Amino acid sequence: MAQFFQIHPVNPQPRLVRRCVEILLAGGIIVYPTDSSYALGCQLGEKDAMERIRRIRALDDKHNFTLVCRDLSEITTYAKIDNQAFRLLKSLTPGPYTFIHEATKQVPRRMLHPKRKAIGIRVPDNEICRALLSELNQPILSTTLILPGDEHPLTDPEEMREVLDKQVDLIIDGGFCGLDATTVVDMIAEPPTVIRVGKGDAGQFAAPA
Repeated sequence: MAQFFQIHPVNPQPRLVRRCVEILLAGGIIVYPTDSSYALGCQLGEKDAMERIRRIRALDDKHNFTLVCRDLSEITTYAKIDNQAFRLLKSLTPGPYTFIHEATKQVPRRMLHPKRKAIGIRVPDNEICRALLSELNQPILSTTLILPGDEHPLTDPEEMREVLDKQVDLIIDGGFCGLDATTVVDMIAEPPTVIRVGKGDAGQFAAPA
């Protein structure tokens, strides 16, 4: 049975944040709010938790997981970013974007697309998420909480509790945080190309061919 924490969206309770991080460090899966929608997350490097998330969402090995990071300095540990891309990311983070970059050797191979050694990275603008990342002191391996057959992410924590109670270890109720997934931008492409339109403004990027 999943634990269920109600955490204040503006002033997250430190005691509950610490408990969330303990669950992550113990290999657990959490449901947590971001600035676009709720997400499933686990500790980077936790193979079993990652495979559980794949089963919950019915994902194949070609799905790009996302590393949710505190800031740009943390991003550069896991993604290869040139000066031009860094300036662009600086102007758009924190915010509801996921950027696909070539991964560094710090990213476990099992997380990567089998043919394309790339990783999704993002820096959300959400106080609960910021608090979790600060306490954890490393990225959260994440994917949007969209269940198989659904078009949109789950938004109601009580519904999440009913549906996912035996599949995850913790559900954080941080209030309503949106229906839209992030806008995903392929930064490896030249020019950078939008591969999914979501909450973030996609107007400044190239559309897919």
